[in-house]
Amino acid sequence: MAAISLSKVEETAPALVSLYKSAGASLVEHGLEEQQAAVYLVLDHSGSMRPYYRDGSVQALADRVLSLSAHLDDDGRVPVVFFSTDVDAVGEIALDDHQDSIRRMAAGLGHMGRTNYEAAMDAVIDHYLDCGATDPALVVFQTDGAPSSRTAAERHLCKAAKLPLFWQFVGFGSARSHQFDFLRRLDELAVPGRRVVDNAGFFPAGRDPRRLSDAALYDRLLAEFPLWLAAARAQGIVAQAEP
Repeated sequence: MAAISLSKVEETAPALVSLYKSAGASLVEHGLEEQQAAVYLVLDHSGSMRPYYRDGSVQALADRVLSLSAHLDDDGRVPVVFFSTDVDAVGEIALDDHQDSIRRMAAGLGHMGRTNYEAAMDAVIDHYLDCGATDPALVVFQTDGAPSSRTAAERHLCKAAKLPLFWQFVGFGSARSHQFDFLRRLDELAVPGRRVVDNAGFFPAGRDPRRLSDAALYDRLLAEFPLWLAAARAQGIVAQAEP
């Protein structure tokens, strides 16, 4: 059963109804229709991301993630972390105020720096631990390239494997770009040699992420999440599901 009902979405965010229905269908397909989870959105705000903010690609991803979250979390809000060289801002998007929300939030951020993952990962971890959440979390981490410090990003991901957080990396740009070689390697880090469970996934969304269908996007966002849930429960990282 969805955390937020269709009628509530129709009332508070009518423009998201189609996305909400598509997300629900994908959750059923992946056996997650009863799952509760916190959802986070991490957005690359480095200089090379400027075209994606300008053409609405980032807003489109935010709307899709918010619509997915409505099935998993009942507060109708998704924490958002903007990062470049450091964390540029931490805010949230909400069902009742989603339209143009990313442009409004990004407008006051100023300089778009380089790409570093670790501070953004720390911001998500701190928020999750501080808010007292008991449900696992799905972190949608969007970027258009590898971080300046690959060692730091890898170290953070391995340390975070002991927490109930799954990191789904989404690449904006050509699937053949060497910028994504690091993310593919991050996705395949050894278990248990480097981390206790496989706590990350990656897929490229293409040069024009808006062209990826809603169904395809949700399928890729959720493809590895059930596998991680099972492994994390087996390791005691996530509580066993109630019968």
